[in-house]
Amino acid sequence: MTTLEASSTSLLQGQPNSTYGTASSGSVEPPPLPQTATPAPHISLLVAECFGTFMLVFIVGCAVASPAPAAWAATAIASTLMVMVYATGPVCGGNLNPAVSLALAISHKLPVKHMFYYWLAQILGGLAGAGLSAFVVAPKVAKIQVVKPFDVHHAVIAELIYTFMLCFVVLSCAASRKNNPPKDPNQFYGLAIGFVIVAGGYAVGGISGAALNPAVALGLGATSGNMTPPLIWTGAEIAAAVVAAGVFRLLRSEEFQTPELSDSEIAEFKPGLPKRCFAELLGTFMLVLTVGLNLVTSSPSTAFSAAAALMCMVYSLGNISGAHLNPAVTVAVLASGRDKCQPVDGLCYILSQLLGGVLAALLTSMFHMASMTKDKSIKVAPSAKYTVVQAGIAEFMATLVLAYVVLTVATVRIPKTWKTKQNFPFGLAIGSCVTAGGFAIGAISGGELNPAVTLAIAVENMVYPGKGGTAPLNFCLAFMAAEVLGGLAASGLMRVTHPEEFEEPPEAREAKVAGQV
Repeated sequence: MTTLEASSTSLLQGQPNSTYGTASSGSVEPPPLPQTATPAPHISLLVAECFGTFMLVFIVGCAVASPAPAAWAATAIASTLMVMVYATGPVCGGNLNPAVSLALAISHKLPVKHMFYYWLAQILGGLAGAGLSAFVVAPKVAKIQVVKPFDVHHAVIAELIYTFMLCFVVLSCAASRKNNPPKDPNQFYGLAIGFVIVAGGYAVGGISGAALNPAVALGLGATSGNMTPPLIWTGAEIAAAVVAAGVFRLLRSEEFQTPELSDSEIAEFKPGLPKRCFAELLGTFMLVLTVGLNLVTSSPSTAFSAAAALMCMVYSLGNISGAHLNPAVTVAVLASGRDKCQPVDGLCYILSQLLGGVLAALLTSMFHMASMTKDKSIKVAPSAKYTVVQAGIAEFMATLVLAYVVLTVATVRIPKTWKTKQNFPFGLAIGSCVTAGGFAIGAISGGELNPAVTLAIAVENMVYPGKGGTAPLNFCLAFMAAEVLGGLAASGLMRVTHPEEFEEPPEAREAKVAGQV
C-alpha cells in the first residue's frame, strides 16, 4: 500500500480537500501530480500539527509546574493527546510528535518530505506551547531532567522504551492496513495512542519525566534554560522511533511484501507461530514492566497505568496473536474451545508470556536498585491483615472477571447488525478489568490478575530482595493457581451465558443444507 492511497490518508496524512465524515462535494478534481513528485503538505496539515503539538506541550507545562494535583498530571496529558489526535487526525494524521512522524516515514506511511515539514510545525508548536505555559505558571517552570536518585542512563532507557511503545501503538493502530480496512477504519486509534501516556507517564514520570516526544523535550528545555537533558532525551526518542518501525515491520511483514498484497489478502493473513509468540512476549513485557516501574517509583496509580498498558497492547497486537498477554486468559480461551486457539499454540503463548514477564522483572530490578524504594521489598504475598486464602479468592474472582470479559468481548462473533466490523470496545473493556480489579483488591493480594505478573514480581524479589527479604514461593504458586482457576471458571461461565457461541453459525448451516440439495 502506498502512502497516497485513500485507505490510509484519513488516519495518517489527512484529507485537506474534504471534511471528515462527509461525502465529496462532487467538484472536479485537479489532475494528479506525477508519481515521481511528492508535493509539499497542504498548509492545513501543518497548522493542525502545529496547533495540536502546541496544546499538548502547553498542557504538559501547566500540569507539571502548576499546583494541579500531581497524581492526575499524566492523565491530563494523555487526555490532551487523545483528543488532539482525534481532532487533528482527519486533517494531518495527528502525529504531534517528531518521533512518531519518523516512525511513520520509515514504515512508508508518511512521505519523507512531509516528515520534515511536520517536524518544523511540531517543534514550533512545542516551543510556543512551552513558552505560553512558562508565562502562565511563572515563577515556576517545567524542566526536562533526571528525577533523583536515578541516573541519566535510567532516564534514557525509560524514554527509549515508552517512546517505542508510543510509536509502535501509532503504527499498529493508526497505520496498519489490517487494523484499517478500506471504508471501515477503526475508531480506537486515538484512545490507544493517548493512553500510552497513562501507561508511561505513571511508570517513568518519576524517572525521566516521561517526555516521550522531542517537541516536548525541546520546548520545555528552551523555556527552562538547560538544553543538555532535552537533547539527550531527544536522541533516545528518535532511536525509539527507529526500533518501533523495525518491530512493526517484523510483526506485520505482510504489509511490506512485494508484490503488494490485496486488501482481502491482508485481512485473511495469519502470521506464523513465531511472530505470534513474539507479539505475546512483547505485549506481556510492556505490561509487566509498567507494573514493576509503578511499584518501584511508588506511583499512586499502578492499576490505572497497568490497565492502560494492557489496553494499548491489546489494540496493537489483537489481530496478530489475539493479545492474550496473560496465561490465565490463554487457558480460558483454550478451555472455551471453538478453535480460537490450538493447544500447541496456547502452550507456546504461555511460555512466551512468562518469558516476557521474567525479562521485564530483570529490567525492573535494575531500576529498583537505584530508586528511593531500594530498601523496600516488592513481594508476592497477602497484605498483613489478610490470609493467603482471602488473597487467593480475591485473585480468583478478579481474574475470572478479566478472562470472562476477554472471552465475551474479544472472542465472540461481531453482530451482523453492527455497521462496522471493527470491535471498538474490546481493548477498553479488557483494560478496565485491571483498573477495577487492581484498585479493588490491590490492598489485599496486590491485584496481579495474571500469572505472568505474579511470577515476574516473585523473580524481581529474588533478584533484588531489598532489606525485607524474599517472600515464600508458595504464595506465588498459590496466586498463580488461583488466577488459572479463574480463567477456567470464566470459560465455564461463558458456556452458560453465551450458548449461541458454541453452536454452528447460521451461515455454515445454510451452506451445508445448500450443499446437500
